[in-house]
Amino acid sequence: MSRRLSIAVCLFVSLSCGKSSPSEPTDNNPTPPAVAAAPTLDAPAADVQLATLRPTLQVKNGTSAQTGAKTYEFQISDRADFAPSTGSAYYLVTLTRAGVVEGATTSAFAVVQDLQPATRFYWRARWLQGATAGDWSQTFTFRTQIVGFNRAGELYDPLVNGETIAEARVGASTFVDGKGLRLTDTNQHLRYRLVQPIWTGEFSLDVEGLSANPVSPSGASTGKLKILSMDDDPVNHYTSDWLMNAQYRGFDGNPDHAISFKMLLGEEVDARKLEPDIGRRQASVRQLNPGHTYYWKATWANFIQLLVQDGGVGGVNGTGSGQGGATIYDYGQSSVFSYQPSLHFAYVGVNNSAVDTGSWPATYRNVWIGSKTRPATLGSALWPR
Repeated sequence: MSRRLSIAVCLFVSLSCGKSSPSEPTDNNPTPPAVAAAPTLDAPAADVQLATLRPTLQVKNGTSAQTGAKTYEFQISDRADFAPSTGSAYYLVTLTRAGVVEGATTSAFAVVQDLQPATRFYWRARWLQGATAGDWSQTFTFRTQIVGFNRAGELYDPLVNGETIAEARVGASTFVDGKGLRLTDTNQHLRYRLVQPIWTGEFSLDVEGLSANPVSPSGASTGKLKILSMDDDPVNHYTSDWLMNAQYRGFDGNPDHAISFKMLLGEEVDARKLEPDIGRRQASVRQLNPGHTYYWKATWANFIQLLVQDGGVGGVNGTGSGQGGATIYDYGQSSVFSYQPSLHFAYVGVNNSAVDTGSWPATYRNVWIGSKTRPATLGSALWPR
């Protein structure tokens, strides 16, 4: 065979052997594998103010890499880290609910117990599928209804919502939207009748409008103006043997502009009276700023301790940074006797009479009276974002 023929044969064989057989049809748009995704929070909208203590939370469904039915788990907390928390004895501040059935495109959980009022809550959700738990969603917040309550051992009155739970609102005081109740005269006050006497507890509130220039439109004395008070006598505070009051004194205050207090433990005698002397009052003179919010807290049992901070419960002048700001007064006294009235009334301002000075004309809000410390997040719905 010639060389030219050999090459031709080899080329023919090579081309024939290298020819591929027709391939199977190729799918140019394959279905991608399922990708797991957390649910998306849908309602309520972020940081919305609600008019209920029992919201319904809704999510847009998440996806799983597996097949099979999914359920959802919801978490609610007054803490951003969802750690255990303590609030009011009557209201929830933490809640976890699993087993919520998945809907067609969204899934929802309706809270069936009252959450703590006037509180900013955090919430999130995730899907569960058998033993598999998906990732948590992002976290949203909502604010529960701003409403007060008066229960055994606990009373809360926000006052910023144009109403009060006090049994008596004496005088022509004015509600200022979002600010609280404005007392415009030393005779005006609120009176609360506690469900049961509190022999050891806390009375705290925020007050705005205090200054070194108190004015009484009625012309009454401003010498011993009261911020808050308690007694067992709804008719006349100054005849009660169980009185307690916290004062920011005005002119003729002995001395002027001093922070002070008075407490009687069953009788108007020195052995049962707690009150700073003149030296302590002189050391307690403060020039308060009417544009600031001040946090006043009195605690008592067989003692009284008065704390005043430059900043409300929401933090330094309402920044939401925690209870109170810089401490400007913190002093107390104790006794072998205890505070044990059989009836118990509390006041924003004071139940006034001709005997002594009345209420400080200012704006009050966020009132707590309880047998335990104010819950840390109660009133957080009132704080700025």
